[in-house]
Amino acid sequence: MSDTARGPLSGTLVVDLSRALAGPHATMMLGDLGARVVKVEAPGAGDDTRGWGPPFVGDADRLESTYFLSANRNKESIALNLKAPDDRAVLIELVQRADVLVENFRTGVLDRLGLGFDVLHEANPRLVILSITGFGHDGPEGGRAGYDQIAQGEAGLMSLTGPGPDDPQKVGTPIADLLAGMYGAYGAIAALFERGRTGAGTVVRTSLLAATVGVHGFQSTRWTVAGEVGRGQGNHHASIAPYGLFRCADGSVQIAVGSEGLWQRFCAAFDIDPEMSGFATNPERVAHREKLVGLIEDVFGRWPAADLLVRLAEAGVPAGKVRTLDEVYAWEQTRSQGLLIEVDHDTLGRVQLAGPPLRFFDRDGREVTRTEHTAPPTLDGAGASVRAWLAGGERR
Repeated sequence: MSDTARGPLSGTLVVDLSRALAGPHATMMLGDLGARVVKVEAPGAGDDTRGWGPPFVGDADRLESTYFLSANRNKESIALNLKAPDDRAVLIELVQRADVLVENFRTGVLDRLGLGFDVLHEANPRLVILSITGFGHDGPEGGRAGYDQIAQGEAGLMSLTGPGPDDPQKVGTPIADLLAGMYGAYGAIAALFERGRTGAGTVVRTSLLAATVGVHGFQSTRWTVAGEVGRGQGNHHASIAPYGLFRCADGSVQIAVGSEGLWQRFCAAFDIDPEMSGFATNPERVAHREKLVGLIEDVFGRWPAADLLVRLAEAGVPAGKVRTLDEVYAWEQTRSQGLLIEVDHDTLGRVQLAGPPLRFFDRDGREVTRTEHTAPPTLDGAGASVRAWLAGGERR
């Protein structure tokens, strides 16, 4: 591995038994940080997401799912039938060399395959196991199958999202899956840190339910402390005003007036009296939000969005537009942060992917972020090389 492909987890081996999204997102994060990730897939079909589409891209006889491509950069693929003794033996060899194993089977599946956590830890006592489920491995509904939108609903997120309390909406990305992967990766790294002190591996568990509840943020204490149940209320903040999306002459802009100082500057920029009745303090503005929105949109209605954003910037008021994804990836700021990368795919050639969201710098300010990445693998694309590596007896 070249210096530019290294990362803080360089030298770490991750065995990825997961499929769909939560587990693969976690292992992709570990791969982005320099870990070697060996993705174990079922022969023939592979990861479920290889069949999720449209859109598919590539030649008619070798179509690739863009969904799969989104969650599997920086990995190698080996096809193993975990019910077959020979293939299960290959997996155990991988486990013996691994630092982390990630799985998101339903509770009990690994035990039925003869690969329970006790078996895995007997093969490698230093192994960190990350287990991701839908609703938790225990409790009255432990073992229940987990799918993103169902979890968004069950964990309360949909009740907080949408134009009003009677029109719950899902988030536009599979956020419960992605959050479970993020929490899982963070937990696995913490367990690796602990292993450095104890020498022993542990089991880290999270779920779509836990990860979604974990990001309730202020909506959680709004209920648990204040006794208020938050509900969907469109594009305006529940506790801050004005903070949200406002129509203007030719579209809309977003503003975030998060302090009384910002309110004063905002009002000065648009000749609004900051002390007018009902609007002088944030609690008053929240209580009279509909009137406030009407007032601001009357003012903004005289401004084109481009000019309005300039005026807001001059006043020091945080503001922005709502970009479509093609605009986001064309935006120079996005590209400057390494959020668009190019990789060489075995069947598609040179393709662009969303890039890792972390950057690293040494104490002299030089960037040491990993700059070389590998494309999501074709099914069993590394099967022969992984088997040869195991046969050679190397540890990493």
